[in-house]
Amino acid sequence: MSRTVSSWILSSARNSIVFQGKGRWYSICIPNRNRIKWKLVFSKTCPSPAGSCSSDSAFSLHKAFRHTSTEEEHFSFQLSSAQINDILRAGELSHKTLDLNGKNANSVLRFESNQLASNSPMEDRRSAATCLQTAGMMFGVFDGHAGAACAQAVSERLLHYIAVSLMSRQSLQDIELAVEAMKPVRPILQWHRHPSDVEYREIASQYFENLRVYWQHLLDLDTEPGFSLEEAMICAFKRLDSDISLEVQAPQENELMRNIALQVAFSGATACVAHIDGVHLHVANTGDCRAVLGVREEDGTWSTLPLTRDHNAYDEFEIRRLKREHPRSEEKTLFVNDRLLGILMPSRAFGDVQLKWSKELQHSILENSCDVEALNIYQYVPPNYHTPPYLTAEPEVTYHKLRSKDKFLVIASDGLWEMLSNEKVVKLVAGHLTELNVQKPPLTFKKPVNLGYMHNLLLQRKSKGLASLDQNIATHLIRHAIGSNEYGEVDPEKLAAMLALPDDLARMYRDDITVTVVFFNSETIEDYYRNH
Repeated sequence: MSRTVSSWILSSARNSIVFQGKGRWYSICIPNRNRIKWKLVFSKTCPSPAGSCSSDSAFSLHKAFRHTSTEEEHFSFQLSSAQINDILRAGELSHKTLDLNGKNANSVLRFESNQLASNSPMEDRRSAATCLQTAGMMFGVFDGHAGAACAQAVSERLLHYIAVSLMSRQSLQDIELAVEAMKPVRPILQWHRHPSDVEYREIASQYFENLRVYWQHLLDLDTEPGFSLEEAMICAFKRLDSDISLEVQAPQENELMRNIALQVAFSGATACVAHIDGVHLHVANTGDCRAVLGVREEDGTWSTLPLTRDHNAYDEFEIRRLKREHPRSEEKTLFVNDRLLGILMPSRAFGDVQLKWSKELQHSILENSCDVEALNIYQYVPPNYHTPPYLTAEPEVTYHKLRSKDKFLVIASDGLWEMLSNEKVVKLVAGHLTELNVQKPPLTFKKPVNLGYMHNLLLQRKSKGLASLDQNIATHLIRHAIGSNEYGEVDPEKLAAMLALPDDLARMYRDDITVTVVFFNSETIEDYYRNH
């Protein structure tokens, strides 16, 4: 991005030029943070007198060098290389899987993840966990809209619902007996979290109780064996969305918990979750996050294998599904301006009860609530709202049996896919893997050695990109997503400008971006086929 473009961005913002927004919700849900009368309480310690923090402070690292407004007197797009790297790498998370002997017998070799905020606070969330009472690992990316509340709740709860759905009847009975006897319950999941990942600590007990009601329901079914993995994922998605809807309808004396339930239900989130157990890969998707497999063919070339479909107005299957579910008289009003009822981009999502409940139920819940406007909840019924629900959280589940040529899985929110194609993402990951595997060229000295000669050798190495390579592949993808020029190369000035965009302008140019890349252990996969 040249200085001319940087100046144009700034002047256009100050002169109130209107851009085509990328947001899911518009005037219906305008943030008004000055009027919020309560704060969420998170489990991570923050430097505040009460030891609690809001979601704004939880992600302060991501915007450490961002301006708050284009009206600032000394506004500048200039960032140093160190500042750029600090911003890009603040959300990095990585984990390598090992067994008790220090060797990797898992089909998952490692995963690397990162996030970059555009919204303030960030509305994307992510999850990664190892199943402790069943087999496998799970990875999730959650893209929130109309606030972060729903994405936050789903990121904390959905993997537990899936794990419980997969547990044997005996395991569920053991947990229930332990809870009844007020004894410690064996953990269901081992979480892999970033230090800045937040939790709804104050409402955790209610979440646990509703999870318990769910496993009691599974025990009442009296079926053994239980669900298939596909059935478990579908049932978990639908049950959690149902619980989100019921929790806000239940009487609640605690104002904080009531407010959280309201914000969760009246905001929304799309979700993409992968479950990996040996060579068995299942991906459940609701909305427009995406999962893509990187495949190295026998001739050394790379190909892409999409494992999800974007659920939106551009997908013919979704259009036909919605037309089947509603009267013919509504065919022309289901999608307006490529949005569901003219409002929402994704056609499947958690929460968003404005598009699921009857008008009467919405009015009843909001009428009996406190100052909902202070919670950024606005009473709005779209035109042509006749036969709800128009929205579902039911996922599509894709199964893929891993092969030794399947090298990695990329799961990301649409903030990445708006910037980079599936093919470009796989190419970047593959190229990054190749560069990391290349041995750094040795420094061969000619005698006599002087400082000028040494400096020249170091510059040559740096020019090859080996000295400044991102170690985290998710960071590498985000850097290219927001900083690439028309030739597919990172333009340092454009990258700096995109990262320096202030809160009142950033959302016009990019969305929140969350990326998780899972690398597979080819040797373990090959061993499976040798033994079967």
